Amino acid sequence: MPTSSASASTPDAAVKSPGGGVQSLERAFDLLERMADAGGEVGLSELSASSGLPLPTIHRLMRTLVACGYVRQQPNRRYALGPRLIRLGESASRLLGTWARPHLARLVEETGETANMALLDGDEVVYVAQVPSKHSMRMFTEVGRRVLPHSTGVGKALLAGARPDDVRALLARTGMPAATDRTITTPDAFLRALEEVRHQGYAVDDNEQEIGVRCLAVPVPESPTAAAVSISGPAGRVTEAATASIVPVLQEVALALAAELKSTGTAGI
Repeated sequence: MPTSSASASTPDAAVKSPGGGVQSLERAFDLLERMADAGGEVGLSELSASSGLPLPTIHRLMRTLVACGYVRQQPNRRYALGPRLIRLGESASRLLGTWARPHLARLVEETGETANMALLDGDEVVYVAQVPSKHSMRMFTEVGRRVLPHSTGVGKALLAGARPDDVRALLARTGMPAATDRTITTPDAFLRALEEVRHQGYAVDDNEQEIGVRCLAVPVPESPTAAAVSISGPAGRVTEAATASIVPVLQEVALALAAELKSTGTAGI
């Protein structure tokens, strides 16, 4: 006797989610994000436990992602993010940088300092956009540069909302080498610094990545990927007194960028 159940009569690819999208696509992207959160490699049982989906469903979705090159199966039968994601990520990062530049230009105009946007890519911070200050001063921040999170203001801003156990795990993987004698080099001290970021609403790199350079950073709220904006300048200009006037501008720019990213993501849908 025919059944009226959509799951029994409709191909999985055509089942609609409550939000009106295609359920299998939503599930596939959710699995990719869970893999990224787990460090890029997981087993099916781990994905089933974290997602609540049955193993046969996960196996079917992963088999499709493997066939498309977005996931690869390791010799140990665990699954890892695949190389085709790299091209997508690089293109998305460039586009994100394009959207960010007008907002960074506002930061430079209002603060006089170099403005940056950075993302958390795996265990590293990568700078994806920059508008330089009119003052001539070369600093470590440049587009494409990768640094470890513990020694930068943007790193602190990006990790401030993370669980302490996840932060400790990241630091265990990367280590905490000292870039200067001001760099935080212990997990406990770094977690205390993150607590301060949450309390005051912004992060500070006070000569911790480069002597003579001070940076202020804030996260971009509700960004589709963890993002932060910052200004960098000589410690003699980015003083405690200047911080009071710079931070509100940073926060306004982060909110404006977040609103643009949200509207861009839904435009035309």
